Amino acid sequence: MKSITSHNTTKLHIKKGDTVMVISGSYKGATGEVKEVLPNKYRAIVEGVNVVKKHTKPTNDNPGGINEVEAPIHLSNLAVVDPKSGEATRIGRKKDGDKTVRYSKKSGEIIN
Repeated sequence: MKSITSHNTTKLHIKKGDTVMVISGSYKGATGEVKEVLPNKYRAIVEGVNVVKKHTKPTNDNPGGINEVEAPIHLSNLAVVDPKSGEATRIGRKKDGDKTVRYSKKSGEIIN
């Protein structure tokens, strides 16, 4: 069985700060902003999606208890939201002068 770290993670279609939609799984249809991307595990943490309960032990800094936190979700279950229509879209890359920019395949709009 191959290790999940064997993915070529140099060019991911999702970046921190993107608004994404869940396209499969129990949170299908939910949207949120990407808080963190974990390229080695090919996962992302999305605000308000895949919320789990985490039990923490009390420490001097933390009173402990049961906290709700967002768990990572696989990148294949996420799609970037089109800035024009608000629907899930695939992204492409193209040259814009000297820079390579990401754009929406549905509307052609540039994604920041």
